[in-house]
Amino acid sequence: MATTAKEKLEGFFINLDLTYQEVDDNMWVISDEANGLSSVVVFVEDDLVTLRATVMQVPDADREAFFEDLLRLNAEMVHGAYALEDTSVILIDSLELPTMDIEELQASLDSTGLALAQHYATLSRYRNAT
Repeated sequence: MATTAKEKLEGFFINLDLTYQEVDDNMWVISDEANGLSSVVVFVEDDLVTLRATVMQVPDADREAFFEDLLRLNAEMVHGAYALEDTSVILIDSLELPTMDIEELQASLDSTGLALAQHYATLSRYRNAT
């Protein structure tokens, strides 16, 4: 019997000891406070699993320097990338559901948490730049 996306992902969440809440069909919010992750949205569309974390609002001031720093930080990312969604900066990563294993999901989550921790000092300079 084929495993559904929900069964596969929720099994991984449980095995990784993640706190999660299903918020819609094939959409969850997960947290792993020990690794610096809170409110990471995971959703499945077709055969693609997307992880998305809101980082901050795009600042009104110093935008050119901000976007230059953001591009430099993108180059350091192991998994995923920084992106813009409306007026928010997000971290996003996509994995292929049929071939995704628990180690790949863990690596994506670890990379996201590491990026948020390592890049905090750089990005926090822009948090109040209005």
